[in-house]
Amino acid sequence: MHRQNRHQAILEPLERGWAQPTNSHTRIEATAAAAAPMPLPQSPPFVALVERFERNLSRVLALVLIVVLVAGTLQLALVTAQALLQPSQNWLDGGLIQLLDRLLLLLIGLEVLQNITAYLKDQSIHTEMVLLTALTAVARKVIVMPPGHDKDPILLLGVGAVIVCLAAAYNLLRANRPSP
Repeated sequence: MHRQNRHQAILEPLERGWAQPTNSHTRIEATAAAAAPMPLPQSPPFVALVERFERNLSRVLALVLIVVLVAGTLQLALVTAQALLQPSQNWLDGGLIQLLDRLLLLLIGLEVLQNITAYLKDQSIHTEMVLLTALTAVARKVIVMPPGHDKDPILLLGVGAVIVCLAAAYNLLRANRPSP
């Protein structure tokens, strides 16, 4: 019944014609208020609780990422040292690509850690840094692309489009940045 009253209050001025003065202004306001979604609690304690949760979660994520980056760096150093000690290691037959893949993956993790750190400092997401991280991730994908995939035109077109879009977005952000 409530829905029918709301529609009737909206359609009634249309049925009578727009030229006629109506007294439905208050009915339309009441209808708009009834149709509005229930607002989230905006009390300062609730907002402070959400902000505190975000900061604490960001700190936990940063700590987890630090542990993963340290473990990954140690593992990369160990695997590289073992490969250097093996005389049969052929760096030009995929070994160098694997090393670059792991190294770039650690660099991407480091960039994500910088994004989290910047968020903790400023309480805002730095879009330029996120775009640079995404560009690094796509560059990693291109660098370590396995042989044979470079012949798939759809894949190359898609990767190229992603690179162009990310670079364009980054340049637009830099061009619209207010000068100090």
